Amino acid sequence: MRPLLEICCTSLDDALAAGRGGADRIELCEDLAVGGVTPGDGLVDAVKAAVDLPVFVLVRARGGDFCFERREIDTMLSSIARARELGADGIVCGALTPGGEVDRDACARMVEAARPLPFTFHRALDACADRGQALRDLRGLGVDRVLTSGGQERASDDPGRMRGLVQAAGDGPTVLCCGGVRSTNVAALLRDTGLREFHSAARTGVGPVEEGEVRALREALAAGA
Repeated sequence: MRPLLEICCTSLDDALAAGRGGADRIELCEDLAVGGVTPGDGLVDAVKAAVDLPVFVLVRARGGDFCFERREIDTMLSSIARARELGADGIVCGALTPGGEVDRDACARMVEAARPLPFTFHRALDACADRGQALRDLRGLGVDRVLTSGGQERASDDPGRMRGLVQAAGDGPTVLCCGGVRSTNVAALLRDTGLREFHSAARTGVGPVEEGEVRALREALAAGA
């Protein structure tokens, strides 16, 4: 199976650029300045209507940490149900306890609300005190994949750490690599880590998704496969 490329999009133009560049999947959110929050219904509708790619919708009530209050969790459960109604192809969500562990009760409810859609546990994994235990918890909850840079600003800073996560995850959940993934380093990450799924903003600074960078990522992955 060829390596999979997911592009983080915050607008219809981003999604169109991702599609033209050869992305395999879109993660849709808003407000990357705070790490991404739940996109509005109108954006989900527009992207689903215009782009023939799977669209995984980020569900996150706010920026900041991943320790959510009961009312925030209830809001996210409602947002998951709404994303399903709008035709989302997957859900990206999750929660932690104040001690940096997977909030198993909240996450079990989120996974159940998302079914039968695949569930990605977002970068909250990077804030976990024990990522190995977190992976075991997520496996038990039926989480399909985890979005992570291994707690690094850039996954490429220490490919060995990413390789260790892939090994710890074993048969699941799938490790979806993020954190400064670009066409200049994705081939090395593919070669040195055992990773098969990659997530990139494919943009310079706060600008839009760059079609040329998406295409370059796709080409680098094809060359390294």
